[in-house]
Amino acid sequence: MSVALQVRGLVKEFPGRRRGSVRVLDRLDFEVAASEFVCVVGVSGSGKSTLLSLVAGLLPLTAGRLELDGVPITGPGPDRGLVLQAPSLYPWRTVERNIAFGLELLGLSRAERRARVAWYLGVMGLEPLARSLPRQLSGGQRQRAAIARALACEPRLLLLDEPFGSLDVQTKEDMQVFLRTVWDRTRTTVIMVTHDVEEAVFLAQRVLVLASDPGRVAAEIPVHLPTDRTLEIKRDPRFLQLRSRVEDMVRAQHRNHLAATTATT
Repeated sequence: MSVALQVRGLVKEFPGRRRGSVRVLDRLDFEVAASEFVCVVGVSGSGKSTLLSLVAGLLPLTAGRLELDGVPITGPGPDRGLVLQAPSLYPWRTVERNIAFGLELLGLSRAERRARVAWYLGVMGLEPLARSLPRQLSGGQRQRAAIARALACEPRLLLLDEPFGSLDVQTKEDMQVFLRTVWDRTRTTVIMVTHDVEEAVFLAQRVLVLASDPGRVAAEIPVHLPTDRTLEIKRDPRFLQLRSRVEDMVRAQHRNHLAATTATT
């Protein structure tokens, strides 16, 4: 399987409040294969969102190497799609015109735009809402539209930063099943940041656990579960064992974080 994203010796520092710098990420090393679904979990302050911003090209590296398909990432680009916790839809555009926005920037013909928008409306179950404005949608529907807009440009890599964090429990589970179904159909490479361990195990083929102070990869856990997943799998002993394993690692990192914080106060 070919490698899509390669991270080598990744370091990110921010200026300190008084002097010097604060290291947020420290020598991260990992790869993401083409068409792989990877979830990143960790305690607050482990640099999860910073990592996603670096891959999106929104922040410069301090040191190390970050490449997509062998090409260094030096800024934002259409080869990466980004979806945040708050759906950033244009309120004056309908659902179909929001999905078409990136295609307009890419210069696709009207016929190509219509065909691609129609396909993603169908995949996302948004056809009845095509001419609705974002204010007329539920939270889950807005996130589906945001994911459709990101995928319509057919990026090599889809980046998701806590996309379901603000949804109620039932809508969140519906969106998890929906996202797995969409990924199975498109096979887009996905990196998703989440604080929800159960969500990470349900969605991912592999889970990265980040340590903190500064952020680094503490563990990489493969998720050997059936590709065709329904919510019932959350009661499967294999699922429960994996969830417990990841939760134990996150708790251990949290204890380490508290110990380090106490030692410096």
